[in-house]
Amino acid sequence: MHEPFEVKPEPFVPETVHGPYLQIIEEPKQRGFRFRYECEGPSHGGLPGASSERNRRTYPTVKVSNYLGQARVEVQLVTHTDPPRVHAHSLVGRHCNDNGICTIDVGPNDLTAQFSNLGILHVTKRGVVEVLTKRLREEKRRIKEPGYKLTEEQAILHEAKELGKSMDLNIVRLKFTAYLQDSNGSFTRALNPVVSNPIYDSKSPNASNLKISRMDKTSGSVLGGEEIFLLCDKVQKDDIDIRFYEEEDDGGWEAFGDFSPTDVHKQYAIVFKTPPYRCADITRPVTVFLQLRRKKGGDCSEPKQFTYIPHNQGFQFNHMMDGSGFFTGGCGGFSGGAQMSGSSPKADGSENQPTNTQTQSGSQMQQQLFQIATSLQNRASLMAKYSASALLQYCSTGDVRPLLVLQRHLCGVQDENGDTPLHLAIIHQQPVVVQQLIQALSNTPQQKFINKLNKLNQAPLHLAVITKQPRLVEMLMKTGADPSLLDREGRTALHLAAHIGDETILRLILGLLGERYAHLINSVAFGILQHTVFHLAVKKDGEHCLQLLEEAGAKINMPEQKSGCTALHLAVRDNLLKLACYLITELKADVNACTYGGNSPLHFAASQGSPHLCSMLIAAGADKRMENDEPLFFQSSSSSDEDDERTFNPRKRPAVGHTPFDLAKCQKVRDLLDGRKGPKPSSFAHKRTKISTEEANQGLDSEVLTKLCSILIEDHVPWRELAEKLGMLTLSHLYQDSASPCQKLLENYQLSGGPVDGLVEALQSLGVSEGVRLLKDSQPREDKQSTADSGFGSQSIGEEMGNPAVANH
Repeated sequence: MHEPFEVKPEPFVPETVHGPYLQIIEEPKQRGFRFRYECEGPSHGGLPGASSERNRRTYPTVKVSNYLGQARVEVQLVTHTDPPRVHAHSLVGRHCNDNGICTIDVGPNDLTAQFSNLGILHVTKRGVVEVLTKRLREEKRRIKEPGYKLTEEQAILHEAKELGKSMDLNIVRLKFTAYLQDSNGSFTRALNPVVSNPIYDSKSPNASNLKISRMDKTSGSVLGGEEIFLLCDKVQKDDIDIRFYEEEDDGGWEAFGDFSPTDVHKQYAIVFKTPPYRCADITRPVTVFLQLRRKKGGDCSEPKQFTYIPHNQGFQFNHMMDGSGFFTGGCGGFSGGAQMSGSSPKADGSENQPTNTQTQSGSQMQQQLFQIATSLQNRASLMAKYSASALLQYCSTGDVRPLLVLQRHLCGVQDENGDTPLHLAIIHQQPVVVQQLIQALSNTPQQKFINKLNKLNQAPLHLAVITKQPRLVEMLMKTGADPSLLDREGRTALHLAAHIGDETILRLILGLLGERYAHLINSVAFGILQHTVFHLAVKKDGEHCLQLLEEAGAKINMPEQKSGCTALHLAVRDNLLKLACYLITELKADVNACTYGGNSPLHFAASQGSPHLCSMLIAAGADKRMENDEPLFFQSSSSSDEDDERTFNPRKRPAVGHTPFDLAKCQKVRDLLDGRKGPKPSSFAHKRTKISTEEANQGLDSEVLTKLCSILIEDHVPWRELAEKLGMLTLSHLYQDSASPCQKLLENYQLSGGPVDGLVEALQSLGVSEGVRLLKDSQPREDKQSTADSGFGSQSIGEEMGNPAVANH
């Protein structure tokens, strides 16, 4: 520890491009470092640098530039206010003195000062005024003239109290000052100090990195006002905003979610209402971004997508008319003609004379109305003739299309469910009627009704997919059906085809999409599930559908928008072992992809207690040491009295979150994740005393497996046939890539808890008698005395310790 040194009150050395100056070349890490009380002992690890990583540590570093010679660099803690003031906390470390100031001498060649072991000593609230008084006194002593006396003690005490009231004990900054040598060799020439970015105590609510972990909805009305539940990392209720925005290329729009501090629950959840979009008259869904943003610091979380849905408009019946406008006018024509029939001109042909209730202009209007009524009546008569002709033609030929052509202006009419005639024909599976309707509407203004939506926002194409009618799907798409239309769950026809798992319809739609709609393959349904087409195919356990989508350009590792699960996460979560194997081996899914909460597929498998899934994922390269974002231990955020000692982490490893081992539900999974091997059965073989079946079936050791592998190779037994007999052919690509596929197969069979009798049966069916004898000889003698109830038939190679079934056996 350096002794305190005297600094004469000489002026700062001016900084110019040609003169010496001090600069920060590595800022301190702002978040994740913990301030420690004196009672907790020395700091655990030095304050890291901003770019520090697990395998490449950096530390706060400054450099004296434009200078050659000796220099002394001093660093101390200051407040985050502007201008910075002396802080009550102290720096501790190898180069620090009792006043909380650390110094390093640098030069003459390397003028870089790296502070690699800085710790921050947290002062309790009770001791703040006392420490500040001492620091302020020392500060004034250093800048006063030599004749300074302690006559200002009362003023210093008052200043310390005022400073203590406004001081934030959870935020500090580093103030670096460099001193150059003067002509006497003393370090008195001070350069202008530089101050670092703020450093937040990891206990502080605003110390955690902003992160959105999950939202219950990622879509809402364009008018706003949708209530959304958002889960996040620790936030401070009065210092957080939820920002909606578009990129600058789209106009630079931004708005903020509506919530109050009382809507922030336990610092980890926010209930808010969405703001309205900038334009309420959108006709298609619009995707924007939302993120958490601190009001004071301005730092933001990673953005998430949010989709604004168009506001539903009522059906306009005026669109039912064709270009002639006959339908509406025709009705009026009949009515008007009937009313005006008794108002004919006089028999003598004379004009009506003006009376008290009738003027000349009224007479002219009456004549015009009579002409309109006559014209409409003529049209009605002509329409009746056409209808009669079409009816006679239908009766002669059986072709209904002439009748439908005459009624095409009614093809857009909707029932109480919003279904048009085309909807109903599809629902009731009348393909001939659908074909006739489409042909009648083809190349007419009414063709737009082919994309009409009912009250569930379903177009005819949606219904053709749901009712599994591929012929109608093809017919509709070839005659203008829009595949990008969304139902009320935000699903296209492609989403629905994957949802029902119909390979034929899926293949058909993919073949007819074309370049214009190719983006739909990776579009996200904005309903409750918020899945892509690929995710929906996984839920249906459809390998063939997944292959079709992958060939069409589907993104295998794309996360769903609600919690960040990839297709592999969903397969593991639903315990679809075969499909998970297919995703990894055939489609090259990322086995270490993480959700928004930092969970890998191995985290899911371990938490479900599935040895088979865990074994498969580990064999595929899953990282057993990966940590999620869930803290190992939560600490109280109360800051009313900070005299209590902070909770220590009893784990020996420095961990932020849970590994798969931490989430393991059973001993078998824990053994897999911990890399343990069961005790060698051969160690029990020579015991004369009775051995429990539990002890006798802990598994085959590596020596037995190696011998068995040699036998299989010598007998030229194809390892693929053995894998097929054991039901592990889905992992063939993993074994093929290894140096010894046969050895890898046997090891994974053992790790997954495969039964010994299954291995014996497979070897017998392949005629490997020597291998069968090897397995039987390797078992404990007690087991071999009973052929009716042996360990081969009742136990697994990796049986879990303490299984009641085993103990009772």
